[in-house]
Amino acid sequence: MVRRSVRIPVALAAGLTVAFGPVAGVALADPVSVADPVTFDRALNLQGVLNGRDAGGYHTTDGRWVRTGLVYRTGQLDKATPADLAVLANRQVRVIDDLRTVYERSVATDRVPAGTVANWNDVIGQAPPQTLVTILTGGNDLYRAFITAPGANEAIASVLRDIIDTDGAVLFHCTAGKDRTGWTSAVLLTILGVDRDTVTQDYLLSNQYRNAGPNDPLNGVSAAWLDAAFDQANQSYGSFDNYVRDGLHVSAIDIATLKAKLLA
Repeated sequence: MVRRSVRIPVALAAGLTVAFGPVAGVALADPVSVADPVTFDRALNLQGVLNGRDAGGYHTTDGRWVRTGLVYRTGQLDKATPADLAVLANRQVRVIDDLRTVYERSVATDRVPAGTVANWNDVIGQAPPQTLVTILTGGNDLYRAFITAPGANEAIASVLRDIIDTDGAVLFHCTAGKDRTGWTSAVLLTILGVDRDTVTQDYLLSNQYRNAGPNDPLNGVSAAWLDAAFDQANQSYGSFDNYVRDGLHVSAIDIATLKAKLLA
């Protein structure tokens, strides 16, 4: 495992994992393939990692498709089995971006394939303690913090830049792979031109992949939460495009590069 310099480590009080849910217990992907939306199975089928799936395979509003085999999303990797690591290696995962706080990382250290670059992009850990107390309850406040918390924009932007720069696949994850990971995926797909309804459907797949029951905020997700994040991006920056440009500092050239790499 290769570790790149850590981005903004901040200590966090115990009990954080309650807000994000627990984690329980292949052929080489074509990095330039275009998925058939009917037959494409996005599941990674990992043994010790929940909510693992390909982030691609979606149709864009301009008639293109998001390539598969280049971006993956999962829950935490602390229980990844040797077979799981082999799957990730075979899928050419070269960079893993961990969106968790220092506390989450300390109690559940990732297992990653040998030679993989492991980056730490803490989304909410820099929030003031009084703010953390509020957002740890989850829901709308948590999702709004993905835009407003100190360091959040830098963390999301770092994942996007890793996708641009990596020769191979990038995997990003948080604890449950549903909240911070869900917003990061929603941002990526929206930048690429996937329509909002499809972005929401992709986000809600966490309920299926985590076997979440109705009204189960610990294990599942709600469309209203994702709406809150988009709303906060609009409130803070005037529009989603402004959020990307002025909040994430992702340039028009960055966006063009992302599209050239990920769209077919």
